[in-house]
Amino acid sequence: MSRFFHLLNLIFILYILNIPPSENVDRNNFKTCEQSAFCRRQRKYKPDISPYEVDLRSMKTIQSGHLQFILHNTLKSPIKFQLDIFTLEHNSLRVKINERNPIRKRYEVEHALVGEPKLVDVKLTNLDGKQVEGSFGKSAKFLLNAKPFRLDLFTNGIFVMSVNSKNMFNFEHYRTKPGTNESTGENNTEDNEDGMWEETFKTHQDSKPYGPSSIGVDVNFLNFENVYGIPEHADAFSLRSTHDTDPYRLFNLDIFEYDIQNPMALYGSVPYMLAHNEHATVGFFWLNAAEGWIDVNNDKLTVQGFFSTIASFFSTKPTADKNEVPQVSTHWMFESGIFDGFFFLGPTPRDIFKQYSVITGSVPLPPLWAIAYHQCRWNYNDEDDVRSVLNGFEKNVIPLDVIWLDIEHTHGKRYFTWDTQKFPNPEKLQDDIARYGRKLVTISDPHIKKDDAYQVYADAKALGYFVKTKDGADYEGSCWPGASMWLDYFNPDIFQWYSQRYSLENYKGSTGNLFIWNDMNEPSVFNGPEVTFPKDIIHYGGWEDRDVHNLYGMLQHMSTFQGLFNRSNGHIRPFILTRSFFAGSQRTAAVWTGDNAAQWSYLKIATPMLLSLSVTGFGFSGADVGGFFSNPDAKLLVRWYQAAAFQPFYREHAHIDTARREPWLFGPDNTRLIRKAIEQRYNYLPYWYTLFYKQEKQGIPPMLPLWANFPKDKNVFKTEDLFMVGNGLLVCPITEADTNQVSIYFPGENTIWYDTRTLIQYNGSETVLINVDMESIPVFQQGGVIIPKRLRRRRSSMLALHDPITLVVALDRNHEAKGELYMDDGYTYDYKHKRQMIYRRFIFRNNELHSKTLDFTGKFETDAWIERILIFGYPKNPKKVIINSGDKQAIPLHHYHAESQMLTIRRPGPLVASDWTLTIT
Repeated sequence: MSRFFHLLNLIFILYILNIPPSENVDRNNFKTCEQSAFCRRQRKYKPDISPYEVDLRSMKTIQSGHLQFILHNTLKSPIKFQLDIFTLEHNSLRVKINERNPIRKRYEVEHALVGEPKLVDVKLTNLDGKQVEGSFGKSAKFLLNAKPFRLDLFTNGIFVMSVNSKNMFNFEHYRTKPGTNESTGENNTEDNEDGMWEETFKTHQDSKPYGPSSIGVDVNFLNFENVYGIPEHADAFSLRSTHDTDPYRLFNLDIFEYDIQNPMALYGSVPYMLAHNEHATVGFFWLNAAEGWIDVNNDKLTVQGFFSTIASFFSTKPTADKNEVPQVSTHWMFESGIFDGFFFLGPTPRDIFKQYSVITGSVPLPPLWAIAYHQCRWNYNDEDDVRSVLNGFEKNVIPLDVIWLDIEHTHGKRYFTWDTQKFPNPEKLQDDIARYGRKLVTISDPHIKKDDAYQVYADAKALGYFVKTKDGADYEGSCWPGASMWLDYFNPDIFQWYSQRYSLENYKGSTGNLFIWNDMNEPSVFNGPEVTFPKDIIHYGGWEDRDVHNLYGMLQHMSTFQGLFNRSNGHIRPFILTRSFFAGSQRTAAVWTGDNAAQWSYLKIATPMLLSLSVTGFGFSGADVGGFFSNPDAKLLVRWYQAAAFQPFYREHAHIDTARREPWLFGPDNTRLIRKAIEQRYNYLPYWYTLFYKQEKQGIPPMLPLWANFPKDKNVFKTEDLFMVGNGLLVCPITEADTNQVSIYFPGENTIWYDTRTLIQYNGSETVLINVDMESIPVFQQGGVIIPKRLRRRRSSMLALHDPITLVVALDRNHEAKGELYMDDGYTYDYKHKRQMIYRRFIFRNNELHSKTLDFTGKFETDAWIERILIFGYPKNPKKVIINSGDKQAIPLHHYHAESQMLTIRRPGPLVASDWTLTIT
């Protein structure tokens, strides 16, 4: 199809969505809370006293760590709920509330958790008929108040969270429609409120055959002023008050060129929020895949309103005159499902990362090449175009690991096919790409072109594999191919069938060097309500889309992961990028922030968006370099390359109607600057790879907010223009044009920070004006941290796998430092199954640098050696440097630069895998 017809197709799509091509989001196409009936009802629900009461006499101990109670709605006497409390390992608590005898089963989310959480014993006290107190784990405690129902949570003796303390718990039980033959005769006039039994938005009608089913609850963070998380929103990292706006919305949607600094829903939904102060870090996760809205408000808690025993649990004591402490009040509202809440009680940031990853899983160690640089656009036109781009990287000596193909590489938007005119020999193309250690990624969207001659469609149709309308017919909508159908991944047979489409036998023209991009999987339906599925379509098991909507994209990329895993018989690590995601998606896919624009504001918003993803489990994420829409000028593009070089997923991507923007197209000087930025990424790959390994093991994301490393420094709790890579690098993206100076606050008392470019030292707890130019963005290494690097130029990461290592040792005020290095083959699961890996620790203390193993079971054959050791902040020129490795001793050359206090030790020589000691005298 020609570029002209692509443009016509785009204009038609924009026309049916009422979106002008030159403007951002037309918000009329997407609901506000007031236009969402359940959100409107829940938001106005504010009783003086909660009608919900716990019958403490009903308490049952189901098993050790599992208590069960009956919960009553006293305004609707026949209605009873079951309240389950589970005390979990790692200072975590789970609370489930469901109808005891519903007229139909309510949906409980599957697929998001890694397994059934492990219980720990609970010690019960204070059983006085009014409340139950339970202690568990190392430092966790809950108080369950009976009348009215309220749950208070404590960590390390500090009051941190409270549920229903504002009386906003409101569980809409299933009921029959008033006036029908099945009506139970409940005399609730509100049961006929507008929007409870049917709802219309624009021209789309939602039939709501089962009536109202929403749940609302207030979860309040006591003595906190900042909360984070609930991605995905193009908004501040420390969540803003929604007092004068709509709530934050969680509903996976295709938002075309999204606006920034607003709470509108985007492509993914993670109903997980963290709170942090100088005393504790805590989190709340509501396992619910329906549409959700969350209000956030900063206010004050009057302690007098709580029972007297609470007052002793505040980390900051109320003032005598006001008797108040700060709190962040949040109001969570979901359209259906049950209340299934996890409370993570920290108390440290690293505890929180572990607690959440134990429940939903951590990011698995990606292939080494996947964390290097990727080149993409919609679209590289044909094989000649792909080869030309690859030649451009060769000619300009710019490293590259992955090149991508968007929808135009297929035969008429039929996924798992190739346009044979443009890509007549895809296997040879992939083999040629592989010669330099590079990979190919192709796109595979969930919409299936309605075409009986298309084998994937014909087979799925014959098997009855498409999602159904409320009347039982195959659901049909419009997307890139025109008339399209969608597979029902909730059916295990369909999930398995789709995964098999990725086999080399079924995906003709693919090789083991090809990996996958799942886009448009919210799903995007051009003529659907809010550009997605109608809520009353039916998935496997009889569940409406309203119950499971936010899981759809996750199930697609989980199936894709399974397909790539099976393709190699479980030997090679898959790589998948997904646009739509839910809690747990991090186990099988990387994510990116979708359709951003080539504007400075989008470069700036990338950092808070990625931080929000990082702290909620998505440590492998990025934003399209340069902006997907429109054309960046050279300065913006350079700055974007520089910033993204220090973010987890590093890909340049652009819309089909943008000008070409390969790194060498903006003049020699800009080419040099972009090359330099990309080379920085490759230099730090050993460090990045080590951080990704630690993420898999401990749940700690590579990209971190400053408070994760400096939890007691109040000055960084709202910081979103700086971030850290691990605990070693502080990064300051330049996000405004013509900037020549930035103000940077260096966190931590008694810390030292070294400018990685100039080696100038800065003190912690100070704010400094830093001069900047176009050569780089400010990056600082923390004193006390050792970072491994590779400094030799290579075409791709895999070609550098056995290259020597440089250790950068930045000394703290005690002239000490430590760091780690992880290595394996970079692409297989042998590091897990055969323990073919190296994990080393480096410690500098008392003028000695030691290398010791952290894993005695690991063994990876490599001739990589220590090529250079750079020591920042060394106070004097040493007399002698000696290195001992086994029974060998060497005296390497060294050079000391007094002005910068850098000691360089050249070719010390020990193998990376060996134990050794460097002594400086």
